[in-house]
Amino acid sequence: MKHTIFTPYRVCPLGAHVDHQLGQVTGFAIDRGVNLEFDITEDGTFDLISKNYPGHIMFTLEDELEREMLWGDFLKAAIVALSRKYELRRGIKGVIEGTLPVGGLSSSAAVILTYLNAVCIANDIQITRPEIISNAIWAERNYIGVNVGKLDQSCEVYCRKNGLLFLDTLDDSNEIIPVSSNMKPFEIMIVFGGKERQLAGSAYNTRVDECKAAAYALQAYAGMDYGNYKDTYLRNVPIGVYLQYKDRLPENWRKRAEHFYGERQRVKDGIKAWKKGDIEEFGQLMFQSGRSSIELYETGSDNLRDLQDIFENTDGIYGGRFSGAGFNGSSIALINPDKKEEIADKVRKEYIKRHPNLEKDFAIYFVNTADGIKL
Repeated sequence: MKHTIFTPYRVCPLGAHVDHQLGQVTGFAIDRGVNLEFDITEDGTFDLISKNYPGHIMFTLEDELEREMLWGDFLKAAIVALSRKYELRRGIKGVIEGTLPVGGLSSSAAVILTYLNAVCIANDIQITRPEIISNAIWAERNYIGVNVGKLDQSCEVYCRKNGLLFLDTLDDSNEIIPVSSNMKPFEIMIVFGGKERQLAGSAYNTRVDECKAAAYALQAYAGMDYGNYKDTYLRNVPIGVYLQYKDRLPENWRKRAEHFYGERQRVKDGIKAWKKGDIEEFGQLMFQSGRSSIELYETGSDNLRDLQDIFENTDGIYGGRFSGAGFNGSSIALINPDKKEEIADKVRKEYIKRHPNLEKDFAIYFVNTADGIKL
């Protein structure tokens, strides 16, 4: 019997770079993502090909699942994560495909969630939504080696079509806020700048460490019980403590903390705007988030910083920012659908003028919100 799984990609309009500090975030799942068609193998063989990457992955549950720095590592990560609790006996044979060739849309989380879901189906494991999220996070942190937060996996599981996910990563409480009846129509524009993203080889982990270091130092200055470094998060530090002791922090640590507290307020203001149906105000907060990510969090490659400039000066774009961590990949924007042809034309022309060498790989996509993964 052939099985089919679809896991959506996600975009985060507000709440950038804060999930690993237990901050509050927002997100949409989109109607593009990862498709996997597979059969179950009774002998524990895993046999996959990808429509996006070369090579053929084949191994069994009896093999040593070592990292090879190949696309098959994400399947191994899912298997190792599940094996901590469950006895796996069956494997899968199939074809996997990502439906957008871009970075910054949490494709790694979508791929791992897809594999987790497939292995659970193959082995008759009834997994809950919180459990599949925690396994996906463990797989990416402990096997792939990226200190991710909860945003990507949670969006791809909890999101619902025509709603904005509001997630508190401190306690995993979440709410779907529907599109208001008086909100102006919008679509989501995704712009791929032409350079692929790779988190594990970027400064992503360094930024996480800088946030933790700022939190640890602030707690020490304030005489708070700061415990273990690995369990230290900016969410645990009241903003009053930051304001009192921020000048004692090294500049980089101060900037990361300032972004965190600013983004926390933008999420609160954004939720209010969304509930009112004020997409213009929500969009302006997205622009502010993008600027803070560039100037305070100091991420965003040259080409994505240029896209931010173009977005901010293009009529019909309510708001936009780069997607994901900003180390190459793509940018997102909420746009007026009536102006999408003019928007796409201007963004393309302005961007290619600045980066003619990326014209061949540059791409624009228009997508809509979608439901999260079905278990």
